[in-house]
Amino acid sequence: MSAIGRRPPMPRVLYSVTRLGSMSAGGATFPGGVDLVTPSLALHPGALRDGLNFECLINGGYGRIEGYERFDGRAAPSAASFVIVQVASFVNVPAVGNTILQAVSGANGTVAAVSNLPGLFYLIVTRFAGSFDGSHAITNTTTSQAVGTATPSTVILSSQQTAQYTAAAAEIYRALIQPVPGSGPVLGVAAMTFAGVDNVYAFRANVGGTAVNIWKASGAGWVPIPLLNLVSFSGGGTATPLDGQTLIQGGVTATIRRVMTRSGAWTGTAAGGFVVTNPVGGSFVAGAATTSGGATVTLAGAQTAITLLPGGHFQWAKANFGGQSTTRRLYGCDGVNKAFEFDGTTLAPITTGLPNDAPSNIVAHKGYLFISFGSSVMYSGAGTPFRWSAVDGGGEVAVGDVVTGMITLPGSQTTATLAVYQAANTSMLYGNDPSSWNLVNFNTSSGARPYSLQNLFDSFSFDNLGPVNLQTTLSFGNFASGALAQNILPFILRQRTKVAASTVNRGKGQYRVFFNDGYGLYLTVSNQQYLGAIPQLFPNPVYCCDEAVTSNGAEVAYFGSSDGQGYVYQLDSGPSFDGRNLDAYIVLAWDALKAPRLRKRFRAASLEVASGTYVALSFGYQLGYGTPAISQPVAVTYPTNFMSAPVWDQFVWDQFVWDGQTLTPTDVDMVGTAENVQVTLASSTNYIGAYALNSLIYHYTPRRGLRV
Repeated sequence: MSAIGRRPPMPRVLYSVTRLGSMSAGGATFPGGVDLVTPSLALHPGALRDGLNFECLINGGYGRIEGYERFDGRAAPSAASFVIVQVASFVNVPAVGNTILQAVSGANGTVAAVSNLPGLFYLIVTRFAGSFDGSHAITNTTTSQAVGTATPSTVILSSQQTAQYTAAAAEIYRALIQPVPGSGPVLGVAAMTFAGVDNVYAFRANVGGTAVNIWKASGAGWVPIPLLNLVSFSGGGTATPLDGQTLIQGGVTATIRRVMTRSGAWTGTAAGGFVVTNPVGGSFVAGAATTSGGATVTLAGAQTAITLLPGGHFQWAKANFGGQSTTRRLYGCDGVNKAFEFDGTTLAPITTGLPNDAPSNIVAHKGYLFISFGSSVMYSGAGTPFRWSAVDGGGEVAVGDVVTGMITLPGSQTTATLAVYQAANTSMLYGNDPSSWNLVNFNTSSGARPYSLQNLFDSFSFDNLGPVNLQTTLSFGNFASGALAQNILPFILRQRTKVAASTVNRGKGQYRVFFNDGYGLYLTVSNQQYLGAIPQLFPNPVYCCDEAVTSNGAEVAYFGSSDGQGYVYQLDSGPSFDGRNLDAYIVLAWDALKAPRLRKRFRAASLEVASGTYVALSFGYQLGYGTPAISQPVAVTYPTNFMSAPVWDQFVWDQFVWDGQTLTPTDVDMVGTAENVQVTLASSTNYIGAYALNSLIYHYTPRRGLRV
């Protein structure tokens, strides 16, 4: 063929893979997540210049976070399912929320959505019971009207419709869940397993704002936990009274729910208090009384109702000083009231002897209960959380500055150590008992904000310069501290005075901090390597938070909000922010594809997305540092239709991957020429589930070098 007839050579297309998240090179680990301070050319391409409501995954990549949803013990909105009930035509179109019934089959349910398109008449029905057949009449029991006659279903839903209808069904369940009764913020939420039963409790001021009530989640919603009564005694002897016995004074009786011995022995000198039910036969008075177990006491006077004042911020210590599965207890304080012990049904106030007996921090350590108020740390007797005198093994440690938190660390050589934090200082309490307690200044430049202490595999806190982890070491002092997330220092400086709560997610290797303006920070660590941090923004600001492992091994977390609505929310549950859109985005670092001075013609990108459900993403990008000299493209939404992974022996071979893989590249077009590119990925719906972004492959043609 002559040169004239020869086809010009096709432009050479190259491919460059950008792995998202942290990376390792040359023996060093470079964090991913948001980086606001590192210069662009020094930043590895898998990092982020900005991001919101994503998280760094421990196996690499970025994941859009799971949402949260209201909770009161009833079925979770995210557990909703639906059936399609098709009719030949509508006689009367039911409204969403109406209840329908098919009398012949006995099937019934609640309408979550209606399709009234010509030739396609059907209902999305949730909270259903029984099976609707395809031939009998449907009635609306809410309005007592006929709906139509059912026909065999011919409806085929797309993945997006399935996700949207699932969200619609969730709204029916969501409407049934009620806030914690009362007013103001939820002051405390606690998840605790008592005697093998998982429970969630909420603390909130009453409607008048005069006292705090305790509520327990149940299948019927929030049920009250009565606070009962307190009666003081002295001169206890003859026998040791037990919980469950009866306190008797003449014709007045009450059940003893908790025996709180504060001093002495049950040989005639025991003193303390009983938590009792409402007495029958009148009120107790000062004088002698007995118990059904044979103990004798002298009562100080009439019983008084136990009350909790509002305005506090509850913190917890979960401990077992009795050594039995039935003696697990929740110990709490809030900075306003006395500390207390709670077993799920009975709240027992703890009198420590402080002039202002309203501790702000509480922790169980080495068989002792520790509390702090101001710069004072006090501890109870060994295994006796109601005894605080020196005679009984209790005592006080002066710290020298206001204590902001206390936490037990993994151990100093062979013993655990108590870290006592102040705003700008950290002290260590070494030793096993009062005879060997030794408080030592550990770090005079790093402390902790209140409500920020958590144990993951290391101990984490949030100080004036952000998250800090404390690791055990063989070096002198036995611990090494390290500041994390310095690459988002501008965000930290803006938020550091706003810490409201914190928690951990052990399965994801995350330390989480929440701020009082709705922002949060998810920090991911794997094998003691910092992988990165990404800010969060919740429409319901977190005020208090608690996490627990249920009796079946599941990890759960709940939070109460300061928004005044009174709901308790379950974290990491559902595809939305309690029904609202979950807005999320990441902005990748500028990527020059390893050639910062070479122009490239960008042709396409392949994005690896992993999810078990429908995902739709907006893909946008800028070229050449966003200079107006280059025409910048507009973001485009690309759907990725992933359904649940198939079971290997239940599908036709050659059509699915047998191991249930749901990782498929999604190709997107790109247009433009520049030396680098910055990609933005975003989603904003209330029905898209969590998904993972693993890598981005750029298709490009190299062009000339930049002119100087």
